[in-house]
Amino acid sequence: MLIPLLQLLVAMLFIQTGAGVAKSLFPLAGAAGAATLRLTFAALILAVFWRPWRFKFARKDQIQLLLFGSSLGLMNLSFYFALERIPLGAAVTLEFMGPLVLSVVTSRKPTDFLWALLSGLGIFLLMPQVNIHHSLDLVGMIYALTAGFFWALYIVFGKKAGQQLEGGIVACVGMIVAAIIVLPFGLLRHPSSLINVSLLPLGLGVAILSSALPYSLEMLALKKMSTKTFGILLCLEPAIATLIGFFMLKESLTSVQLIAIGCVMIASLGTTLSSKS
Repeated sequence: MLIPLLQLLVAMLFIQTGAGVAKSLFPLAGAAGAATLRLTFAALILAVFWRPWRFKFARKDQIQLLLFGSSLGLMNLSFYFALERIPLGAAVTLEFMGPLVLSVVTSRKPTDFLWALLSGLGIFLLMPQVNIHHSLDLVGMIYALTAGFFWALYIVFGKKAGQQLEGGIVACVGMIVAAIIVLPFGLLRHPSSLINVSLLPLGLGVAILSSALPYSLEMLALKKMSTKTFGILLCLEPAIATLIGFFMLKESLTSVQLIAIGCVMIASLGTTLSSKS
């Protein structure tokens, strides 16, 4: 059990470190440019490994893959737009609201609505306040919540696509669709960044850290642990993001904002523990 635990923790660390590296790209490439570089390189890496052109997809599967890839692309784009305006830890916490709300809605257990109230308290505590120097940007919060909405859709469409197709193929084709969806935003907002050779190594690094390595480690971990255990450990991600933001990006949060992050983490843990799987 120790090895899969370490694999998942390292995967979460890679994901948030990748987000930190991506944020350092924003002054040069912007959020849309960084998202485009990440998804494009990730799509190329997965395409080389899985070679999706070998497969023929039924019409129904094509629609599911299109929906899955679109939600993946818009989730990443919204999240990067959020990172332009608010700290990494807060952005990840707000993004968590998507799968958390989805879990509450699909479960419909009375206790889950208590967890929903707790997460709502967390959101309330994160809301911008007058005369507070470290108050979060409202637009950035909306972007993060939007990313959470697309994360919930990503889970729904990914589950449907995965019922008929190999998980790796779903991830590969979904990443290709995501890159295509986000590409126009990168071209419109920061076209020069996509042909700037000096930025390509950083873009490749973000793709590896945020997609290739953590995806591989998560798949290895899932083979040796239950879905519920996986979900419980995933609740640590806002805390890891907060630490990465502090040490890597020099981002600080107020005590109230840290309490808010704790509320959302506890709510997410509660819904995971009350699930059947």
